[in-house]
Amino acid sequence: MKPRLRTFTIALTAATTICALAISGCSTVAAPTPTVTEPRSCADMAFLSVAADRIGLPTSGARVTAAVEVAASGTGAGLKPAHCLVSGEIGPVDPAAPNIRFSLALPAVWNGKALMFGGGGLNGSVPNVVGNVATGPADKPLPIARGYATFGSDSGHQANALASLDASFGLNDEALANYAGDAIKKTRDAAVELIAARYGRKPAKAYFAGGSTGGREAIKAVQRWPADWDGAIAWYPASAGMVAILGGQRMNRALAQPGAYPNAAKRDALFRAVLQTCDALDGAVDGIVSNQDRCNAIFDPSTAMLDGAPLRCPNGADTGDSCLSDPQITAMKVINSPTRLNYLASGETQHPGYNIWGADTGIYTRTQPIEPIVTFLAFNKSAPRSPMPADAPYISIYLDQWLKYHVTRDPSFDSLSFDPENPGAWASRISLLSATMDNRTDLSAFAAKGGKLLLAHGLSDVLVSSRSTRALYNTWTAQMGAQRLHDFTRYYEVPGYNHAASSVFNATWDSLTALENWVENGRAPEHQVTTDTVGVPGRQRPLCDYPLWPRYSGAGDLNAAGSFVCANQ
Repeated sequence: MKPRLRTFTIALTAATTICALAISGCSTVAAPTPTVTEPRSCADMAFLSVAADRIGLPTSGARVTAAVEVAASGTGAGLKPAHCLVSGEIGPVDPAAPNIRFSLALPAVWNGKALMFGGGGLNGSVPNVVGNVATGPADKPLPIARGYATFGSDSGHQANALASLDASFGLNDEALANYAGDAIKKTRDAAVELIAARYGRKPAKAYFAGGSTGGREAIKAVQRWPADWDGAIAWYPASAGMVAILGGQRMNRALAQPGAYPNAAKRDALFRAVLQTCDALDGAVDGIVSNQDRCNAIFDPSTAMLDGAPLRCPNGADTGDSCLSDPQITAMKVINSPTRLNYLASGETQHPGYNIWGADTGIYTRTQPIEPIVTFLAFNKSAPRSPMPADAPYISIYLDQWLKYHVTRDPSFDSLSFDPENPGAWASRISLLSATMDNRTDLSAFAAKGGKLLLAHGLSDVLVSSRSTRALYNTWTAQMGAQRLHDFTRYYEVPGYNHAASSVFNATWDSLTALENWVENGRAPEHQVTTDTVGVPGRQRPLCDYPLWPRYSGAGDLNAAGSFVCANQ
């Protein structure tokens, strides 16, 4: 049966097939566009396309590849309501570039708002558009169950077996620009047109939520296209872009030095030694380093003690799993220290190092089900080397791919030979890339339109350093002034939380409700609480406005947020 075709005032076009008996085959032309405003059924969505002139950056247009009615499933906080799941692709200008693939979940009962999900790593796959926001609460409705039309894209390339660690798309300039940020605008514009087609009107509010690369994308979205967004949530954002990558390369090379890579037992020894020195600095012995700055100032693995014995192995030799050798101590100190940079177009001059003291760097002998994820995103199970092992640290595989495909465009390049502090002939290429990757422009246009930004980062993140996010926030403070920035932005640092997962304090937070209340009701976030779901399930801590941190009041339940105050010393 020939599909019923209706066109829409916002320049969506449906394909009409014209066949002639005297001509072999059929041709496809655009149907005329009479003015109608009625919503479309899910079945009708399958035949839609979006004209290139409706997308704010150059493309060859977008088209829907599938539209499927999905029945409601799940219960409680896991409920996914009935929705129309739309898949589509946005065509490139360069015929050699890959499409941007996207998904759009359109609930049967719509709240009039839209939410875009960010990606992760080097992207290459479409995020789960019926899932939760980064670190979303386990006991609250999912965004789609709240009525949001949700969407996301693969950022303009399709990953190979390396998934989020595949950088081969970097051989194409348009694909690289899409990953750097262009795909955000292209996906948003196509999605808004399709939302309007489904419901008969465009969203009244639009939010962006992401973590890691998705956090970088959230910040990029509100900086480059502030008119498109009313609010954003950015968790553990790779917002320093090139700076974060280059700092990761210095860590990568440090772990690759002979004898420098610590096994799981040694990582556990370091973690326990740090707790014995720093755990009580917040007034509570709770297995979490909360006064991270003080810990960074006083902890030294060369002189630290573990259970009454030196953490340093006798004479610095590798004599067992309960101590660290001198090469291992040196590597940890390198990771803790800044990477000096003086050649980036973005103007950044250093990566500030990582909070390695007190972080779970992948203690894979732990039994928590989440620990394999922690390990994968941290030091994993093998030292970096050439060729790069499949179970090397996440950052090591990332850098190996990035240097081969984004920088040198030579798949045979020895990535460990590249010194980020002495880039040699590659300085100009990396500087050029930094101009598109780094998020350092001001937020004044987003602030002027009334936008709101929630920013958060775990202090124990050894993949994307919270120190980089702090530096970004301090840059904004210097540009705008503390009060003006605080009028529309909040930044929280969460002790004990790693990158996206933690067996120490696995943070969750109802950030979407906080953002809604701020944007839509004018209620700024106050007394926000984060809940642990793994270390001590149900344990809570206050989310403290940076530069404050949670200090035990001296009385009360150690698992209750109310027993802690937000302190600055």
